[in-house]
Amino acid sequence: MRRISREQALDLYRNADLLELGRMADEVREVLHPDGVASFVVDRNINYTNVCINHCRFCAFYREPGSPDAYVLSREELFRKIDETVGNGGTQILIQGGLHPELDLSFYVEMLSSIRQRYDINIHGFSPPEIEYIADKSSLSISETLKVLKDAGLDSIPGGGAEVLSDRVREVLSPRKIRTSQWLEVMEEAHKLGMKTTATMMFGSVEEPEDIVEHLNVIRSLQDRTGGFTAFIPWTFQPGNTELGSKGQVEGAGFSPVGPATALDYLRVLALSRVCLDNFANIQASWVTQGLKVAQVALRFGANDFGSTMLEENVVKA
Repeated sequence: MRRISREQALDLYRNADLLELGRMADEVREVLHPDGVASFVVDRNINYTNVCINHCRFCAFYREPGSPDAYVLSREELFRKIDETVGNGGTQILIQGGLHPELDLSFYVEMLSSIRQRYDINIHGFSPPEIEYIADKSSLSISETLKVLKDAGLDSIPGGGAEVLSDRVREVLSPRKIRTSQWLEVMEEAHKLGMKTTATMMFGSVEEPEDIVEHLNVIRSLQDRTGGFTAFIPWTFQPGNTELGSKGQVEGAGFSPVGPATALDYLRVLALSRVCLDNFANIQASWVTQGLKVAQVALRFGANDFGSTMLEENVVKA
Protein backbone atom coordinates (compact mmCIF):
# COMPACT_ATOMS: atom_id res chain seq x y z
CA MET A 1 0.00 0.00 0.00
CA ARG A 2 1.24 3.45 -0.88
CA ARG A 3 1.30 5.86 2.07
CA ILE A 4 -0.75 9.03 1.70
CA SER A 5 0.58 12.39 2.88
CA ARG A 6 -1.05 14.86 5.27
CA GLU A 7 -2.06 17.00 2.32
CA GLN A 8 -3.66 14.05 0.54
CA ALA A 9 -5.46 13.02 3.73
CA LEU A 10 -6.84 16.51 4.20
CA ASP A 11 -8.01 16.59 0.60
CA LEU A 12 -9.77 13.24 1.03
CA TYR A 13 -11.48 14.43 4.19
CA ARG A 14 -12.71 17.63 2.60
CA ASN A 15 -13.47 16.59 -0.95
CA ALA A 16 -13.76 12.84 -1.45
CA ASP A 17 -17.15 11.35 -2.24
CA LEU A 18 -18.14 9.42 0.88
CA LEU A 19 -18.89 6.17 -0.94
CA GLU A 20 -15.64 6.40 -2.89
CA LEU A 21 -13.70 7.00 0.34
CA GLY A 22 -15.50 4.03 1.86
CA ARG A 23 -14.54 1.88 -1.13
CA MET A 24 -10.89 2.89 -0.73
CA ALA A 25 -10.99 2.01 2.96
CA ASP A 26 -12.69 -1.32 2.30
CA GLU A 27 -9.99 -2.23 -0.21
CA VAL A 28 -7.31 -1.59 2.43
CA ARG A 29 -9.27 -3.64 4.95
CA GLU A 30 -9.54 -6.51 2.48
CA VAL A 31 -5.79 -6.52 1.85
CA LEU A 32 -5.05 -6.66 5.58
CA HIS A 33 -7.90 -9.03 6.47
CA PRO A 34 -8.76 -11.09 3.38
CA ASP A 35 -10.69 -13.69 5.39
CA GLY A 36 -13.57 -11.24 5.83
CA VAL A 37 -13.96 -12.07 9.53
CA ALA A 38 -14.84 -9.32 12.03
CA SER A 39 -13.21 -9.82 15.42
CA PHE A 40 -14.50 -8.88 18.88
CA VAL A 41 -13.76 -9.51 22.55
CA VAL A 42 -16.05 -10.43 25.43
CA ASP A 43 -15.23 -8.00 28.20
CA ARG A 44 -16.55 -5.41 30.61
CA ASN A 45 -15.74 -1.76 31.29
CA ILE A 46 -15.20 -1.32 35.02
CA ASN A 47 -14.91 2.24 36.28
CA TYR A 48 -13.26 2.02 39.70
CA THR A 49 -14.13 5.64 40.55
CA ASN A 50 -16.08 8.52 39.03
CA VAL A 51 -14.21 11.17 41.01
CA CYS A 52 -12.04 13.35 38.78
CA ILE A 53 -10.29 16.69 39.12
CA ASN A 54 -9.87 17.27 35.37
CA HIS A 55 -13.40 18.66 34.81
CA CYS A 56 -13.37 17.89 31.07
CA ARG A 57 -16.06 19.88 29.28
CA PHE A 58 -17.11 16.90 27.17
CA CYS A 59 -17.59 14.48 30.09
CA ALA A 60 -20.89 13.74 31.83
CA PHE A 61 -19.48 10.92 33.97
CA TYR A 62 -17.15 12.65 36.42
CA ARG A 63 -18.08 13.86 39.89
CA GLU A 64 -16.34 16.30 42.20
CA PRO A 65 -14.62 14.94 45.32
CA GLY A 66 -17.24 14.90 48.07
CA SER A 67 -20.19 14.78 45.66
CA PRO A 68 -23.16 12.76 47.02
CA ASP A 69 -22.93 10.28 44.13
CA ALA A 70 -19.14 10.04 44.02
CA TYR A 71 -17.79 6.53 44.54
CA VAL A 72 -14.76 4.26 44.70
CA LEU A 73 -15.55 0.60 44.03
CA SER A 74 -15.03 -1.75 46.94
CA ARG A 75 -13.00 -4.90 46.32
CA GLU A 76 -16.14 -6.95 46.86
CA GLU A 77 -18.01 -5.07 44.13
CA LEU A 78 -15.00 -5.23 41.82
CA PHE A 79 -14.74 -9.00 42.24
CA ARG A 80 -18.49 -9.41 41.75
CA LYS A 81 -18.24 -7.63 38.41
CA ILE A 82 -15.29 -9.77 37.32
CA ASP A 83 -17.01 -12.98 38.44
CA GLU A 84 -20.01 -12.04 36.32
CA THR A 85 -17.75 -11.25 33.36
CA VAL A 86 -15.92 -14.57 33.58
CA GLY A 87 -19.24 -16.35 33.96
CA ASN A 88 -20.33 -14.85 30.65
CA GLY A 89 -17.21 -16.03 28.85
CA GLY A 90 -15.25 -12.82 29.32
CA THR A 91 -11.52 -12.85 28.65
CA GLN A 92 -10.70 -9.21 29.45
CA ILE A 93 -11.63 -6.35 31.74
CA LEU A 94 -11.09 -2.70 30.91
CA ILE A 95 -10.41 -0.75 34.10
CA GLN A 96 -10.53 3.04 34.00
CA GLY A 97 -11.52 5.85 36.32
CA GLY A 98 -11.15 9.51 37.04
CA LEU A 99 -8.17 11.28 38.58
CA HIS A 100 -9.03 10.84 42.24
CA PRO A 101 -6.91 13.07 44.51
CA GLU A 102 -6.96 10.59 47.41
CA LEU A 103 -5.82 7.48 45.50
CA ASP A 104 -2.09 6.81 45.35
CA LEU A 105 0.12 4.22 43.66
CA SER A 106 -0.49 1.65 46.39
CA PHE A 107 -4.23 1.67 45.60
CA TYR A 108 -3.58 0.72 41.98
CA VAL A 109 -0.93 -1.87 42.82
CA GLU A 110 -3.18 -3.54 45.39
CA MET A 111 -6.14 -3.53 43.00
CA LEU A 112 -4.13 -5.10 40.18
CA SER A 113 -2.46 -7.65 42.46
CA SER A 114 -5.77 -8.73 43.96
CA ILE A 115 -7.26 -9.27 40.50
CA ARG A 116 -4.21 -11.16 39.26
CA GLN A 117 -4.25 -13.46 42.29
CA ARG A 118 -7.86 -14.46 41.65
CA TYR A 119 -8.40 -14.41 37.89
CA ASP A 120 -6.75 -15.53 34.68
CA ILE A 121 -8.00 -12.58 32.65
CA ASN A 122 -6.39 -9.83 30.57
CA ILE A 123 -6.25 -6.55 32.48
CA HIS A 124 -6.53 -3.69 30.00
CA GLY A 125 -6.37 -0.60 32.12
CA PHE A 126 -5.51 3.00 32.97
CA SER A 127 -5.47 5.53 30.16
CA PRO A 128 -2.49 7.89 29.68
CA PRO A 129 -4.01 10.68 31.84
CA GLU A 130 -4.33 8.20 34.71
CA ILE A 131 -0.77 6.93 34.22
CA GLU A 132 0.58 10.48 34.12
CA TYR A 133 -1.37 11.42 37.26
CA ILE A 134 -0.21 8.34 39.18
CA ALA A 135 3.40 9.03 38.18
CA ASP A 136 3.19 12.67 39.22
CA LYS A 137 1.66 11.84 42.62
CA SER A 138 4.31 9.18 43.19
CA SER A 139 7.27 11.32 42.04
CA LEU A 140 8.19 8.60 39.57
CA SER A 141 8.94 8.70 35.86
CA ILE A 142 6.38 7.38 33.40
CA SER A 143 8.58 4.36 32.71
CA GLU A 144 9.03 3.59 36.42
CA THR A 145 5.30 3.88 37.04
CA LEU A 146 4.47 1.58 34.14
CA LYS A 147 6.99 -1.00 35.37
CA VAL A 148 5.39 -1.03 38.82
CA LEU A 149 1.89 -1.41 37.37
CA LYS A 150 3.02 -4.08 34.91
CA ASP A 151 4.68 -6.08 37.68
CA ALA A 152 1.43 -5.84 39.67
CA GLY A 153 -0.57 -7.36 36.81
CA LEU A 154 -1.37 -4.72 34.19
CA ASP A 155 -1.26 -6.28 30.71
CA SER A 156 -2.15 -3.52 28.25
CA ILE A 157 -3.27 0.11 28.11
CA PRO A 158 -6.38 1.63 26.50
CA GLY A 159 -6.11 4.70 24.32
CA GLY A 160 -8.54 6.86 26.28
CA GLY A 161 -7.82 10.48 27.04
CA ALA A 162 -6.66 11.20 23.50
CA GLU A 163 -9.78 13.04 22.35
CA VAL A 164 -8.09 14.96 19.51
CA LEU A 165 -4.30 15.11 19.72
CA SER A 166 -4.09 18.82 19.01
CA ASP A 167 -3.26 21.11 21.92
CA ARG A 168 -5.43 23.85 20.43
CA VAL A 169 -8.43 21.55 20.70
CA ARG A 170 -7.39 20.13 24.06
CA GLU A 171 -7.22 23.62 25.55
CA VAL A 172 -10.93 24.02 24.81
CA LEU A 173 -12.11 20.49 25.64
CA SER A 174 -10.00 19.76 28.70
CA PRO A 175 -7.63 22.55 29.76
CA ARG A 176 -6.53 20.64 32.89
CA LYS A 177 -5.73 17.43 31.04
CA ILE A 178 -2.38 16.20 29.74
CA ARG A 179 -1.11 17.62 26.46
CA THR A 180 -0.52 15.75 23.22
CA SER A 181 3.18 15.16 23.91
CA GLN A 182 2.39 13.62 27.31
CA TRP A 183 -0.20 11.23 25.87
CA LEU A 184 2.30 10.11 23.25
CA GLU A 185 5.05 9.75 25.87
CA VAL A 186 2.97 7.35 27.97
CA MET A 187 2.23 5.21 24.94
CA GLU A 188 5.82 5.18 23.73
CA GLU A 189 7.15 4.21 27.16
CA ALA A 190 4.56 1.43 27.40
CA HIS A 191 5.58 0.11 24.00
CA LYS A 192 9.25 0.14 25.06
CA LEU A 193 8.29 -2.15 27.95
CA GLY A 194 6.57 -4.54 25.55
CA MET A 195 3.05 -3.49 26.55
CA LYS A 196 0.47 -3.25 23.79
CA THR A 197 -1.93 -0.32 23.68
CA THR A 198 -4.77 1.01 21.60
CA ALA A 199 -5.23 4.50 20.17
CA THR A 200 -8.50 6.41 20.10
CA MET A 201 -9.99 9.66 18.86
CA MET A 202 -13.12 11.44 20.04
CA PHE A 203 -14.19 13.86 17.32
CA GLY A 204 -17.23 15.91 16.41
CA SER A 205 -16.75 18.76 18.86
CA VAL A 206 -14.61 21.85 18.22
CA GLU A 207 -11.87 20.40 16.02
CA GLU A 208 -11.14 21.33 12.40
CA PRO A 209 -10.25 18.87 9.61
CA GLU A 210 -6.58 19.77 10.05
CA ASP A 211 -6.75 18.60 13.67
CA ILE A 212 -8.15 15.21 12.69
CA VAL A 213 -5.41 14.72 10.11
CA GLU A 214 -2.76 15.80 12.62
CA HIS A 215 -4.08 13.26 15.12
CA LEU A 216 -3.81 10.47 12.56
CA ASN A 217 -0.33 11.61 11.59
CA VAL A 218 1.14 11.65 15.11
CA ILE A 219 -0.13 8.19 16.02
CA ARG A 220 1.04 6.84 12.65
CA SER A 221 4.49 8.29 13.32
CA LEU A 222 4.64 6.70 16.78
CA GLN A 223 3.51 3.37 15.34
CA ASP A 224 6.34 3.60 12.80
CA ARG A 225 8.80 3.82 15.71
CA THR A 226 7.32 1.25 18.09
CA GLY A 227 4.68 -0.95 16.45
CA GLY A 228 2.93 -1.10 19.81
CA PHE A 229 -0.61 -0.07 18.86
CA THR A 230 -2.99 -2.97 18.27
CA ALA A 231 -5.99 -0.98 17.06
CA PHE A 232 -7.41 2.47 16.39
CA ILE A 233 -10.90 3.34 17.64
CA PRO A 234 -12.56 6.61 16.59
CA TRP A 235 -15.89 7.66 18.05
CA THR A 236 -18.04 10.77 18.16
CA PHE A 237 -18.55 13.24 20.98
CA GLN A 238 -21.75 12.52 22.91
CA PRO A 239 -23.08 15.95 23.94
CA GLY A 240 -25.86 14.99 26.36
CA ASN A 241 -25.46 16.29 29.93
CA THR A 242 -22.06 17.85 29.21
CA GLU A 243 -20.81 21.38 29.67
CA LEU A 244 -19.72 21.49 26.05
CA GLY A 245 -22.92 20.12 24.60
CA SER A 246 -25.83 21.29 26.66
CA LYS A 247 -24.94 24.10 29.02
CA GLY A 248 -24.49 26.98 26.63
CA GLN A 249 -21.36 28.89 25.78
CA VAL A 250 -18.57 28.52 28.31
CA GLU A 251 -17.36 31.92 29.41
CA GLY A 252 -14.08 32.83 27.75
CA ALA A 253 -13.75 29.56 25.86
CA GLY A 254 -14.88 30.93 22.51
CA PHE A 255 -17.36 28.25 21.46
CA SER A 256 -21.10 27.68 21.40
CA PRO A 257 -22.96 24.50 22.38
CA VAL A 258 -21.94 21.54 20.22
CA GLY A 259 -24.48 19.12 18.79
CA PRO A 260 -23.94 15.48 17.84
CA ALA A 261 -21.95 14.47 14.78
CA THR A 262 -23.88 12.52 12.15
CA ALA A 263 -23.42 8.92 11.06
CA LEU A 264 -22.02 10.24 7.78
CA ASP A 265 -19.41 12.27 9.69
CA TYR A 266 -18.47 9.13 11.57
CA LEU A 267 -18.13 6.98 8.46
CA ARG A 268 -15.98 9.62 6.76
CA VAL A 269 -13.51 9.79 9.64
CA LEU A 270 -13.51 6.01 10.05
CA ALA A 271 -12.75 5.45 6.36
CA LEU A 272 -10.06 8.12 6.34
CA SER A 273 -8.48 6.45 9.37
CA ARG A 274 -8.24 3.12 7.56
CA VAL A 275 -6.68 4.75 4.50
CA CYS A 276 -4.19 6.82 6.53
CA LEU A 277 -3.15 4.33 9.20
CA ASP A 278 -1.37 1.88 6.93
CA ASN A 279 0.68 0.56 9.85
CA PHE A 280 -2.30 -0.25 12.10
CA ALA A 281 -3.58 -3.80 11.74
CA ASN A 282 -7.03 -3.11 13.14
CA ILE A 283 -9.67 -0.39 12.94
CA GLN A 284 -12.54 -0.77 15.38
CA ALA A 285 -16.18 0.18 14.83
CA SER A 286 -17.89 2.00 17.71
CA TRP A 287 -21.29 0.35 18.04
CA VAL A 288 -21.70 1.92 21.48
CA THR A 289 -21.81 5.48 20.11
CA GLN A 290 -23.18 4.77 16.63
CA GLY A 291 -25.62 1.93 17.18
CA LEU A 292 -25.50 -1.54 15.67
CA LYS A 293 -26.73 -0.65 12.18
CA VAL A 294 -24.14 2.07 11.53
CA ALA A 295 -21.47 -0.15 13.07
CA GLN A 296 -22.41 -2.87 10.59
CA VAL A 297 -22.01 -0.38 7.74
CA ALA A 298 -18.64 0.57 9.24
CA LEU A 299 -17.41 -2.93 8.42
CA ARG A 300 -17.55 -1.82 4.76
CA PHE A 301 -15.88 1.51 5.53
CA GLY A 302 -12.58 0.10 6.75
CA ALA A 303 -13.38 -1.42 10.13
CA ASN A 304 -12.52 -5.06 10.75
CA ASP A 305 -13.14 -5.23 14.49
CA PHE A 306 -16.39 -4.80 16.44
CA GLY A 307 -14.71 -4.03 19.73
CA SER A 308 -16.22 -5.34 22.91
CA THR A 309 -19.50 -6.94 23.85
CA MET A 310 -19.23 -4.49 26.76
CA LEU A 311 -21.19 -6.19 29.52
CA GLU A 312 -21.07 -2.84 31.32
CA GLU A 313 -20.52 0.72 30.09
CA ASN A 314 -20.99 3.87 32.17
CA VAL A 315 -19.23 6.80 30.50
CA VAL A 316 -21.09 7.10 27.18
CA LYS A 317 -24.49 6.50 28.75
CA ALA A 318 -23.86 9.14 31.43
